[in-house]
Amino acid sequence: MSKLRSLTGNWRVARRLQAILLIPVLVALGLGGIRVKNSVDTLRDANDAVRVAELVQAANAYASDAINERDVSVIPLLEGKRNAPAVLAARKVTDADAQAFDRAVARAPRTAGLDRRIALVREGEKQLPTVRAAAFTPKLTGVQTEESYHAVQHPLMEISNELGFGSNNQASFGRTLYAVSLTQAAESLVRSIGTHLLVEDRAALGAGELQNQLSSFSSYAYLEQVGLQEYAGAGTTGDMTRLRAALTDAQQKGAAQTAKAAQEAKAVGRTFVAPPDRATMISEIAGGKSTQELAAEGITPESFFAAHALVFDAYRGIEVHLTDRALADARGIADKARQGAITNGALALSAVLAAFLLAAWVARSMSRGMRRLSASAIEIAEQRLPAVITQLSQAVPGQVDTKVTPIPITTTDEIGEVARAFDHVHREAVRLAAEQALLRGNINTIFTNLSRRNQSLIERQLAMITDLEEREADPEQLADLFRLDHLATRVRRNGENLLVLGGERPTQQWDHPLPLVDVIRAAASEVEQYERIELAGVPEAEVHGRAVTDLVHLLAELLENATAFSSPRSTVRVTATRLPDARIMVEIHDKGIGLMPEDFAQINHKLANPPTADADVYQHMGLFVVGRLADRHGIRVQLRPAAAESGTTSLVMLPATVTWHSGPESDADTLALATVKARASSALDALLAQAPADPFAAHEAWDDGIVVPSPTAARTGRSGTAPAAGASDAPAAGGESGSPGSPPGLPRRAPRRGRGPAEKG
Repeated sequence: MSKLRSLTGNWRVARRLQAILLIPVLVALGLGGIRVKNSVDTLRDANDAVRVAELVQAANAYASDAINERDVSVIPLLEGKRNAPAVLAARKVTDADAQAFDRAVARAPRTAGLDRRIALVREGEKQLPTVRAAAFTPKLTGVQTEESYHAVQHPLMEISNELGFGSNNQASFGRTLYAVSLTQAAESLVRSIGTHLLVEDRAALGAGELQNQLSSFSSYAYLEQVGLQEYAGAGTTGDMTRLRAALTDAQQKGAAQTAKAAQEAKAVGRTFVAPPDRATMISEIAGGKSTQELAAEGITPESFFAAHALVFDAYRGIEVHLTDRALADARGIADKARQGAITNGALALSAVLAAFLLAAWVARSMSRGMRRLSASAIEIAEQRLPAVITQLSQAVPGQVDTKVTPIPITTTDEIGEVARAFDHVHREAVRLAAEQALLRGNINTIFTNLSRRNQSLIERQLAMITDLEEREADPEQLADLFRLDHLATRVRRNGENLLVLGGERPTQQWDHPLPLVDVIRAAASEVEQYERIELAGVPEAEVHGRAVTDLVHLLAELLENATAFSSPRSTVRVTATRLPDARIMVEIHDKGIGLMPEDFAQINHKLANPPTADADVYQHMGLFVVGRLADRHGIRVQLRPAAAESGTTSLVMLPATVTWHSGPESDADTLALATVKARASSALDALLAQAPADPFAAHEAWDDGIVVPSPTAARTGRSGTAPAAGASDAPAAGGESGSPGSPPGLPRRAPRRGRGPAEKG
């Protein structure tokens, strides 16, 4: 046996390959089984998609006919004809759609999202008999009747969001169908309420009821335009072309109807006034004109309903086209999946049979040397080499052992040659990693030296600016000095970013705790668009001195991003909440364009695991700095989508080791702001009376340590804390500095890194 092993241990790879035919057998069996299973799963999903498309088709027909029932019933019901043929026929169509929808529900797949939407439809259906019985009666008058059908129509319309299996963009397809359904629903409400306004006796309406109807009429007309914009954003070029063609056709039909009506009126000798276009009709009705004035312009219940019925039908045609296309696409995918399952099954069976025939000729397996080589190569790639690289990136390169242990294979065949090649590659990789670590350390040293030199110059510049501020009396010159002061403070923070990139910590720390609200204000003062930042609900807590400098820097970077990537006309709101376990959650809310889900995941991963400084880090310096600073103090930072339609929320979790409660529990928004609002007016008037000639003196009022902004201060975002009595020239809490007469349009700059609050700047 030992002789046999020594004989085969040095076999050439060409001979050994003849003994490994069993591997293709196993691979063919495994891949064939996986392929068949995937085909069966795809077929099942495609069949489910067909059932969902059928359900959406039935739901949209049900929703469309339900609101059409409401529209055609307006005039008969207002005239007291509750059993008019038009009303009964419309309700019959709606009931037939409900039965078709029930049959589609019975065939639909059972998913959590679909079950939830169907449950909402069932809740709305329960209200339909009551709505029909009470429509246009004292129990359900005015706009209430029109809007009551929303309980049935809207849940049906939302089922469209379940569409899209197999499409390139599932969310976009469902959004397109939902948008046109929303547009159709808004058009239907405009048609219904407009007809109601043209038919109903306005003299019999209660106080304010006519104005309520006109307001609702204008709102739904605006909602129709919103729906069209949403459709344009979600639909393709073909979808927009189809919609324009449908609306053009509706306009042409309307013109033909008007011409026909004019001929009929002329034939009987009756004066005919051509109605204006839809937009004019809506504008004139919303303006509150009487029915006589509207009739004089050709706006009658018949002309208004006819014009909007054409547009309603156009939207309905687009909706039907989309549902039909979704159903056709789903059926096409199901047919292809069925053919694929049959084909893959046949191929897999053939491959397995062929593999077993080939395996009958194979009885040998790969040698122990190949397995050892594979295991060693994986160990080098996954454990040994990454471990050395990690040590080189975290320690002094010269203190790390870079010797490479050879792979334990001593044969002279091809496997032995490959092992030696792996050893050579391993050595070269370790050598290059050591050189890169040394180069990175040198670069970090350069960054640190340059940053400290710049910091020294900036500190001197800030000192000179502070001296000029204290001696300046001209408000305009003082305002310019404060802007220059603020710009220098931001330059200082950018220089500190280089220190963070170089792995350096502040040489000095804050020497005593600082209130959390002052830390947040100090961070806001380092942001370019500081005036857009609003604070609310910050609890009474203090930040340990050792964390003040880094926390101000961290929050300043997040606030800079929030203001930079949101509209200049929006505000960035900062709130804080104390959690039951003594931690504090600081939230920064902006109304920007937001991010994609995969972007949030990538950013949060980098924040939780700051990468090594490289070229990519310098392109995203803010994220790197925030991650490094948070890691120093055990702070957790995450970005999440805002609760609104757009925007981003930055969450900063401060552990109990960084903050502690310094006073009784209170809600800053409820208690402090209530006091502020009660005294804001009188405080502002007092300031104006004291210094009417100074345009800056009345920009803010102080009350119990909380800023009461004037109208100007509200635009600039100025905030601060009340100065101590008799010390109006001293820096405010949190290290802000200023001087008498300082322009209120700019915040005092943040405390300098590593200095106590007694030092200015």
